[in-house]
Amino acid sequence: MSDAIDTRHLARLARLALDHKNTERLQTDLRNIIAMIDAMDAVSTEGIAPMAHPLDATQRLRRDEVTESVDRELLQASAPLTADGYYLVPRVVE
Repeated sequence: MSDAIDTRHLARLARLALDHKNTERLQTDLRNIIAMIDAMDAVSTEGIAPMAHPLDATQRLRRDEVTESVDRELLQASAPLTADGYYLVPRVVE
């Protein structure tokens, strides 16, 4: 990768207003981030299984049971217009 980072272009894309001091600091931070990513990319992961979480933990899950029911007529009683269990709304697109 090229060592030059166009921070003015990146700042414009991100809609950031940066002065000269902040531009230099941003460029230094971006170089450090890219160096860290390059170092991580250099590590061989051959034979390593992907992990969903870094800790070997199991999640306690509750049983998947229906605990509530919906009374459609009660919920739709205050609606101005309904038909066949659906809310009717005015047409906005012709």
